[in-house]
Amino acid sequence: MSVKQPPSNPTQSSAALQSSFQTLLDNYQTTIPARVKLIDSFLLFIFLSGILQFAYRVLVTSYPFYAFAGGFGSTVGQFVLLAGLRAQVAPGRDGEFKEVSQERAFADFCAASVILHLFAFNFLG
Repeated sequence: MSVKQPPSNPTQSSAALQSSFQTLLDNYQTTIPARVKLIDSFLLFIFLSGILQFAYRVLVTSYPFYAFAGGFGSTVGQFVLLAGLRAQVAPGRDGEFKEVSQERAFADFCAASVILHLFAFNFLG
């Protein structure tokens, strides 16, 4: 079994990285259903929202601490719930979640999201 040696030239390394990234992007676009892509885009939005909330807290002010804690906790909780939903509706999930239908997984996600946001709203004071 031969092991591939990494390219010694930086341009070869850059081209190999770009080729790998393009292959990953092409496979993602062709094999992932639109429903999962929508979940992925919402995950990215929530992730960026959490980063902005934390940056605002660190750089500007921490005065309404409960507002930050409620908002950031809600963001993290929603990210975790959404990642769980993605795991349940992604292709190839039948081995782990065969007893849970995709509709049931979405209903569980909605119910848990409502409860999460009620707690976050209550935490705001």
